[in-house]
Amino acid sequence: MKAKATGKNKMDTVFVLILFSVFALSVLMVLMLGAKVYKNMTDITREGQDERTILAYIWTRVKNGDKEGNVNVGEFCGINALCFDEEYDGTLYRTVIYHYDGWVYELFAEAGIDFWPIDGVRVMKSGSLSFEEAGYGLIKVSAGSISLLLSPRSGSGNSGGVGPGFGGEGAET
Repeated sequence: MKAKATGKNKMDTVFVLILFSVFALSVLMVLMLGAKVYKNMTDITREGQDERTILAYIWTRVKNGDKEGNVNVGEFCGINALCFDEEYDGTLYRTVIYHYDGWVYELFAEAGIDFWPIDGVRVMKSGSLSFEEAGYGLIKVSAGSISLLLSPRSGSGNSGGVGPGFGGEGAET
């Protein structure tokens, strides 16, 4: 009789171990799935945060540097850009914000001097950034899937193109 009880106890023990293993495997799979969902959500949130940060930077830059007639959408070395013209001590300077090689750049220099996109200061890594005139003096700034409409005092409207350099040959002023 003891032999039968021992065999039954072994079967019970094996059944409990199998049941525990199935439970542990299920918990592990749920945790792995949850970790993947969490990682995807944080990536999406981080990407949206970066886009909002870029737009906030540009909004602040426009509001702080906006004077009558100095903000416009143009080109810098064939790249879509937002341009600011400012005069200091009788010398004209231009600030250009643009997207190049996966980064948002800002370049501030004396107008008429040739520069190239790599010469600017990296502001922030970005998937995309574009500027366009939206009519009625508005400028539409798009970073990824998020857009912002700006209304500078200058009313935009005067597309300033910047040629191969910073105002050299082929540049519109």
